Amino acid sequence: MRTVIFDLDGTLADTSADLVAAANACFRGLGHGDLLDPARDALTAFHGGRAMLRLGLSRLATAGEAIDEALVDAQYPALLEHYARDILVQTRAYPGAIAAVEALRARGVAVGICTNKPEALAEALLAKMGIRGLFASMIGADTLPLRKPDPAPYVAAVTRAGGQVARSLLVGDTETDRRTAAAAGVPCVLVTFGPEGPGIARLAPEALLHRYEDLPALAERLLGAA
Repeated sequence: MRTVIFDLDGTLADTSADLVAAANACFRGLGHGDLLDPARDALTAFHGGRAMLRLGLSRLATAGEAIDEALVDAQYPALLEHYARDILVQTRAYPGAIAAVEALRARGVAVGICTNKPEALAEALLAKMGIRGLFASMIGADTLPLRKPDPAPYVAAVTRAGGQVARSLLVGDTETDRRTAAAAGVPCVLVTFGPEGPGIARLAPEALLHRYEDLPALAERLLGAA
């Protein structure tokens, strides 16, 4: 079976504002104001909670001062709690994303998700968005002992969706997704409407996706007809 595996944050949905809000809640709890900006720091948001905490704390540090990694570790659980509580305030699916997933399914293509978001949070977000039932598999950062860019989570996402790696591809938005696809030996499609924008072309994926309406035909070109 042909299979298309999606990344979640920055690929299927723009979750950056809610992620940044969770980090800012931590900074306020430490007695600081909002240290991150939802627009300016969207790319960092998609690199994870610790990356956001480090960036915010770096803006308080003097030149050359090291980030307090113990403080980052201490605040990370609080960030996850803030995010879990307000996981679907500003998050939205990218235009055409859900219709594209439904179109793939209608063509007999299996679809799944492979994300570096913790599994419980990914499951909660998909359920609240009302789209969990569209995906035959969902592999999160902690589903397996390894996470992207190791190919094991991707392979698991394909297998659990009922597909074969040899007839699959990964749709993502970051270098992590590009490296994951390369490690798995499958085509990579990178979206140009994610946090990095058209500059993602620098990673030379097998294809760029400018709008979700084009994905079904692109998948057929890369994976072949049924």
